[in-house]
Amino acid sequence: QVQLVESGGGLVQPGGSLRLSCAASRSIFSTNTMAWYRQAPGQQRVLVAVLAPSGRTNYADSVKGRFTISRDNAKNTVNLQMNNLKPEDTAVYYCNTVPVKIEYWGQGTQVTVSS
Repeated sequence: QVQLVESGGGLVQPGGSLRLSCAASRSIFSTNTMAWYRQAPGQQRVLVAVLAPSGRTNYADSVKGRFTISRDNAKNTVNLQMNNLKPEDTAVYYCNTVPVKIEYWGQGTQVTVSS
């Protein structure tokens, strides 16, 4: 059973930065397409950034140019660097595979962008 644990969220002012991390209980990132998803209050969970085993990345239009997804094989983490944050980025952020595995959903990490 794989457990994914997200961390790094917090309260930040507009224009600020945060770095999220997703740690896995065993090595899965090099063999699975991984992604960060987010869910804002009252909205559906949506895909934000994708990282294929090849290293190819893809981003939602709303975060393109501001967010960067990466993988650290030594630490067994997938990270999301978020720059120039906007209030509309406020959400709970989760990591999972693509396609998602329901059993992999963790608790997520809250990101709040507010002045």
